[in-house]
Amino acid sequence: MEQITQEITISEAAAKRIGELTVKEPTGNVFRISVLGGGCSGFQYKFDFSSAQNDDLVFEKNGSKVVIDPTSIGLLADSQLDFVSELGAQYFAMKNPNASSTCGCGSSFAV
Repeated sequence: MEQITQEITISEAAAKRIGELTVKEPTGNVFRISVLGGGCSGFQYKFDFSSAQNDDLVFEKNGSKVVIDPTSIGLLADSQLDFVSELGAQYFAMKNPNASSTCGCGSSFAV
């Protein structure tokens, strides 16, 4: 049985954008990544700001913190959070090696 490392990495672009957004949030709110059931591929990513919980795993880069609940980390282990800026669109994206397939928009995945 393979052991889950329970780690994610945060790109420079994602850390910078989280830092920019965090200053607009109420004190105590942190950037959260969650995995929810649903979407066209079975699971979907959720990015939002909320208060940290005692059992959250905390990841940090350049002062920008990301929290993930213990249930979601199993589906995100060894992933990278990135912030993509393209012509006409800016968004957070997960590069998830655990995903066996993704939908066309990249917001949902299957394992």
